[in-house]
Amino acid sequence: MIVFKNVSKTFEDGTEAIKDMNLHIKEGQLVALIGPSGCGKTTTMKMINRLISITSGTIEIDGKDTGDVKEVELRRNIGYVIQRIGLFPHMTIEENVGLIPKLKGKKKTEYQNRVDELLKLVGLDPKVYKKRYPLELSGGQQQRVGVVRALAGEPPIILMDEPFSALDPISREQLQNELKQLQTTIKKTIVFVTHDMDEALKIADEIVVMKDGFIQQIASPENLLKNPANDFVRSFIGEERIQTYLNDHSRQNIKPFIDARNKHPRNEHQIDSSLSIKDAVRYFITNKIDTAAVKEDNEVIGMLEKDRLLTALAGIDEEEAVK
Repeated sequence: MIVFKNVSKTFEDGTEAIKDMNLHIKEGQLVALIGPSGCGKTTTMKMINRLISITSGTIEIDGKDTGDVKEVELRRNIGYVIQRIGLFPHMTIEENVGLIPKLKGKKKTEYQNRVDELLKLVGLDPKVYKKRYPLELSGGQQQRVGVVRALAGEPPIILMDEPFSALDPISREQLQNELKQLQTTIKKTIVFVTHDMDEALKIADEIVVMKDGFIQQIASPENLLKNPANDFVRSFIGEERIQTYLNDHSRQNIKPFIDARNKHPRNEHQIDSSLSIKDAVRYFITNKIDTAAVKEDNEVIGMLEKDRLLTALAGIDEEEAVK
């Protein structure tokens, strides 16, 4: 777990980049930091591995103050992937990936097999790629190697600073998909800086929205779309994204919201379990009722409440629901 306690950062020119930040990043989660340029997201990430020092407060990793750990030791245990990739051009792919394990004192025979495993994880055949040099690879392939190199030292934490932003749209989408799939296997704690809301919504377990050095909201992608904390968050997400999500969500089936414990509701109104959330809300409003029995194959399977569905829609009011 990474914990920021009342952390602030003021640069020498007087710029207050981070102001009294409190943030808990849970172990094994992919957390995206997002916000407009100059909001402090990259500064926040770089303070974790002390590429930028904090002015006040503390940052703890698993309960230990990072200020008490030598910088070299701290960074060798934190993977780091940057936009510019940062591979050493004079080293082969195998040498690039194996660099951190080598610096950590691992024997060559120990990490050579690991290099092969990691390359396979991101779709690069080690027989084809490990003896090549970075400039012999495409931008997307180089970025895959950058991700693999960050994993090679088996760090518990990985920092990713807009790693896909310089790629073409197809390569970017492929790498987003691969990172999401990879995370289901490796379960690392990943702090991912991005300026792309679609990217954050796609890959993150939690999203931290920032503005002017302050956290505006911390939420899962779903909760962020359903319940923006303020006008800034709503505008930064974008009204079109919010409405697209809400409309898609409203077409989902009512079954998750049925109270199956109540199979004998005293209610003359009955609806079919195949209805969408929006159609069920429309039925409630049209008939001016708050509850209804739900039937499946001519048998009552439970009760449904209008208020529970409106809560699920979170943002679509009654007038919108019947449109």
